[in-house]
Amino acid sequence: MSHNPVRPWRNIDRRESRRIMVGDVPVGGGAPISVQTMTNTVTTDIKGTIAQVQRAAEAGADIVRVSVPDQDSAKALKEICRESPVPIVADIHFHYKRGIEAAEAGAACLRINPGNIGDEKRVAEVIKAARDHNCSIRIGVNAGSLEKHLLEKYGEPCPDAMVESGMDHIKILQDQDFHEFKISVKASDVFMSAMAYQMLAEQTDAPIHLGITEAGGLTSGTIKSAIGLGQLLWMGIGDTLRVSLSADPVEEVKVGYEILKSLGLRHRGVNIISCPSCARQGFDVIKTVETLERRLEHIKTPMSLSIIGCVVNGPGEALMTDVGFTGGGAGSGMVYLAGKASHKMSNDQMVDHIVEEVEKRAQAIEDGKVEAQAAE
Repeated sequence: MSHNPVRPWRNIDRRESRRIMVGDVPVGGGAPISVQTMTNTVTTDIKGTIAQVQRAAEAGADIVRVSVPDQDSAKALKEICRESPVPIVADIHFHYKRGIEAAEAGAACLRINPGNIGDEKRVAEVIKAARDHNCSIRIGVNAGSLEKHLLEKYGEPCPDAMVESGMDHIKILQDQDFHEFKISVKASDVFMSAMAYQMLAEQTDAPIHLGITEAGGLTSGTIKSAIGLGQLLWMGIGDTLRVSLSADPVEEVKVGYEILKSLGLRHRGVNIISCPSCARQGFDVIKTVETLERRLEHIKTPMSLSIIGCVVNGPGEALMTDVGFTGGGAGSGMVYLAGKASHKMSNDQMVDHIVEEVEKRAQAIEDGKVEAQAAE
């Protein structure tokens, strides 16, 4: 649950689910909602793939998925898993042997559809490999690859077909007495995804992996994901998520955290509150925010910073942030610390000064000397 006694309208009651482990990352059962991404390198490019995994981890990824389309990729996965700072999920389609090889290579989780990797015997072999190597499973239902009999039954991809597919796959695992699994029901259509997830949440206590699949580019995909995932998270649905963008995986991680931060579900780094700027601005707000976002990427401590161009809203926003700057006149503005006006600072020295103040505040929070003013 996410409860705020001061601001009860922000409360979100998370759906109760079982907890599983993806490596050392807990998923479900009230654990923090984990953020995932997926590499887009060629898996056999071991050096390039490891580098991308490391960059994603530095950006905050808790879990990273890697595609394993062939035997050479499965061989490469062993070194990738060994060098990765976070648990690796092996993305498996159709060939059951890739699932076995991935589990043996050290994958923390297998992303499969049990129904499309072969007959009951082959499924049992993959489950045995997962069990033997302490590997969990994600059932990944996708509207674009539903089983033929479900498409014939429903006429087209729809929430009912997706949930039926998911529950069929769950039964396959449970019949093998395997319960270390999570599940997703993704579609590129926001309405279809949202409805499918709501229906699924009522039918299983398995941890749920959220995503709007093939959401699009950085801007359009971010908006679609924020709408689709945001409403589900607000309803308390979701234990882990991936934002699927045609962009650098690091951007997926950033967007994932921004969605969680906006709902008060998880915080990482500096939450910048800034105005869109107008003719009243006392300094170049847009350029300043762009610079600060880049220069404050190294701060992992949850905290808040307000950058407001004028005194209309600036002092009020600064009251609720750890550090703030409000534009004034004559080439200077007011610096706020812990919600209180502190001192004036010239615009040309403001960026360096704000970075310094944020770093000091972050260290004080980490040392337990102060509490974050309003990281939400």
